[in-house]
Amino acid sequence: MSLTLSLARGAVTSPFKRAGRPGATLPADRLRLPTAIAPGPLAAYRTICGFPATGPLPVTHPHVLAFPLAMRLMTRPGFPLPVTGLVHTWIEITAHRTLQPQDVLELTVYAHELNPHRRGTEVTVVTEARLAGELVWESRSGYLSRHATHTEAPAPAPGAPSAPLPAVAEWRLPANLGRRYGAASGDRNPIHLHPLTARLFGFPRAIAHGMWTVARCLAETPDPATLRTVRADFRAPVLLPGTVAYASDGHAFQLRGGPDGERLHLTGTTG
Repeated sequence: MSLTLSLARGAVTSPFKRAGRPGATLPADRLRLPTAIAPGPLAAYRTICGFPATGPLPVTHPHVLAFPLAMRLMTRPGFPLPVTGLVHTWIEITAHRTLQPQDVLELTVYAHELNPHRRGTEVTVVTEARLAGELVWESRSGYLSRHATHTEAPAPAPGAPSAPLPAVAEWRLPANLGRRYGAASGDRNPIHLHPLTARLFGFPRAIAHGMWTVARCLAETPDPATLRTVRADFRAPVLLPGTVAYASDGHAFQLRGGPDGERLHLTGTTG
């Protein structure tokens, strides 16, 4: 099933799912797909995110390759949360080896945990990439379904300090950034594409993809090909068009905005 069809199915099935339902469980499904990396979309992804035009696969790219599988999983009838309105809250990536564009990866996606959150219910989705049976890359992502809750669940541990880091660069983000990244990644969620569709979900303007903000920050590291671990926490949406500041002290990074650069959009660490 294509990503577009999964998004359509999610829009249809979401009204029939109730987040926070007592006794909800996760499906045991593990979705798998062998994936050859297409040169055209990879080149477009490198360009929009700022990665080098040649060389190893960007460390975030397997997540993009596996996102259609994740959407297929989260829009199935047995998945307990409505996919409409799900918020990507954090991601952890571990690259066990450097991957190359010619690698044919076997991707696996499954739901691992369902936990109470102070703002609703959060699911952890695991993505794995194997090469000739060897686990070469994996990630864990948190997706929050917001709803009223009386549970005083603890907040997730932050992945990076929130004290301001030294600003390194300022980026002016165009209004069409969401459409350009959506074309490169296949993630055409309406909240990223146009102000009118974003307003349907409560945003005053279109917002940048969270995974674009992570990738763009990682592309600024001295040698992105050597990254082995990444943790990023999404703090506040980036409205388009807009101006943001990239800040870093070497291993920690932030994306900040607002008139005084005090609005924290993203924090992260690398290793």
